[in-house]
Amino acid sequence: MNSIQRNARLQRTVALLFSLLLGPALSAHAQDAKPRVPSAPSSASSAAIAAPAGVSGVLNLNTASVEELTRLPGVGPSRAQAIVELRTKMNGFKSVEDIMRVRGIGRKTFRKLEPMLRLQGTTTLATARKPSPTQGPRAAAPAAKR
Repeated sequence: MNSIQRNARLQRTVALLFSLLLGPALSAHAQDAKPRVPSAPSSASSAAIAAPAGVSGVLNLNTASVEELTRLPGVGPSRAQAIVELRTKMNGFKSVEDIMRVRGIGRKTFRKLEPMLRLQGTTTLATARKPSPTQGPRAAAPAAKR
C-alpha cells in the first residue's frame, strides 16, 4: 500500500469516527432546538393590535400620574409608583420599551400594554365602568310567595 492510499484510508477512518461520535450529539441538539419565533412587532405595526377589553384610549408615559397609570391593566398603585420613579430617574422615557425596566413588567405584559402607551400627546385612557350592584342580573328579585 503506498502512502497516498494510506492517507486516503486514514481520512475515511477519521471521517467515520467523527460521524459516529458527533452525529448523535448534533442530532439531539437539532431535535431540542426550538423553532425561531418572529421578534416583537415594531411600534408601527402595534397600532393594529387591539387594546384589552374594558380599556380605551392612550396613555402618555412621560406625563401620566400614578392614578392614571393604575388604569392600565395589570398595573396597581405600587407598580405605577415604580414607573413614575423610573421616569424621574431617566428624565423621561425615550421609548415605550423603557417601561420594561420596571420590575414586574416583562415582554408579555409590555405586549399587552404597548397599544395604549405613547410618549407624547395627551392621556385619554379610560377604563370601562363596572355595572352597579342594583343593575344587571344580580339585582334583587322579589320575594317568592308562599
